[in-house]
Amino acid sequence: MVGAGTLAQQEAQMDLEGKLLVAMPGMSDPRFDHSVILVCAHSEDGAMGLIVNKPNRDLDFTALLDHLDISHVPSGRDIRVHFGGPVERGRGFVLHSGQGMMGAGTMQVAGGFRMTATLDILEALARGEGPDTALLALGYSGWGPGQLEAEILRNDWLICDAAPDLVYAADDSGKWRGALRSMGIDPLTLSPVAGRA
Repeated sequence: MVGAGTLAQQEAQMDLEGKLLVAMPGMSDPRFDHSVILVCAHSEDGAMGLIVNKPNRDLDFTALLDHLDISHVPSGRDIRVHFGGPVERGRGFVLHSGQGMMGAGTMQVAGGFRMTATLDILEALARGEGPDTALLALGYSGWGPGQLEAEILRNDWLICDAAPDLVYAADDSGKWRGALRSMGIDPLTLSPVAGRA
């Protein structure tokens, strides 16, 4: 049996910022089924991340710019819009590479990622400027204190390193399997039921 002190020590040692959470088969919440989430912030106060493999099929970048009255030029960027999570679904977050856009609204994330939640990055992308690599997420995934750690201990998530080529890959449908393979796991061998000794 794990004592409360031991659990608190495990939580204190777990630093997930810049890591990927990979949903186990049989995830009880359908919004996270086969999700791959980049953890952007993690502390004793909770965690925040963006789902990077669920494209928003109802909205593309150009339509979003039009909705926000942001003018775009033919040479402007066309980045993919994703469902970032169920919290604040009307709020946008641009996950991007380290080049450019390091203003007050940009947060550094471990592993060389940046996250910007201000309109200036959308305006720059619409002009064909801004970071070389980017994806937009509407909404985010959030956990209260100890909640994510409890989900991990319950075998809801696997954790792996966040390789930029996987996070920004064009094939969203292959990211879940790609994340598992990066850990040496064959997706076919995973059981949706966690075992207990």
